Amino acid sequence: MIDLHYAATPNGQKIALMLEEAELPYRVISYDIFEGDQLTPAFGQINPNHKLPAIVDTAPDDGPEPLAVFESGAILQYLAEKTGRFLPAAGRARSRAVQWLTWQVAGLGPMGGQASHFLRYAPPGQDYAIDRYVKEVNRLLRVLEGRLAAAPYLAGDEYTIADMAIWPGCAASMRRRGAEAWPAMHAWFQRVAARPAVQRVTARADLAAPAKYLGAKQVLSPDEWSNMFGERMHAAVNAASARG
Repeated sequence: MIDLHYAATPNGQKIALMLEEAELPYRVISYDIFEGDQLTPAFGQINPNHKLPAIVDTAPDDGPEPLAVFESGAILQYLAEKTGRFLPAAGRARSRAVQWLTWQVAGLGPMGGQASHFLRYAPPGQDYAIDRYVKEVNRLLRVLEGRLAAAPYLAGDEYTIADMAIWPGCAASMRRRGAEAWPAMHAWFQRVAARPAVQRVTARADLAAPAKYLGAKQVLSPDEWSNMFGERMHAAVNAASARG
């Protein structure tokens, strides 16, 4: 059994995709990130960074003690190696899958997150930040479009954890600009969306984002801001560091 510590963000959804694709039994433990559920000392024992998602493998291969894994890219790779699925064993295809997975967690994901923050959460007067991050996301999407014009999936002919890492975060781009702007990406997006495991994930109510996460312009209460970006978020990490 895998315990999936989950919030319905693209990072959380990519792990749900992998668990469904690999047919691993899992339990969803949902967190309300606006309410600060992720800031507890108990969750800090699972992920000292106090971010979601994380997993706990209750039956790891190396013994009876449960194993916690955090960071979405590391979780995907761990599950792929545990099951022997969705990551080629060796050679160029494996290298390509790891490269594109790394590209998502180091580039597209963080840049998309920054663009979303300044567009949706930040107070007025952030024109420079919005321009900088939106342009960078568009540049990265052109990189992705070029790759998918050359191959059906990121690693080549096979669907891998690299596709799972990228697919959830592309939904907004598909809604905004669609097939005309990104024809290769749109075809890939639809190809992945048709997979039975993806359809199971998108149909589950417990994996769907609550309406309060989806506003084009979010207005947070002082407590919500503190939990997401402010003092309570920093205090959780400071407290964990002090405990050692």
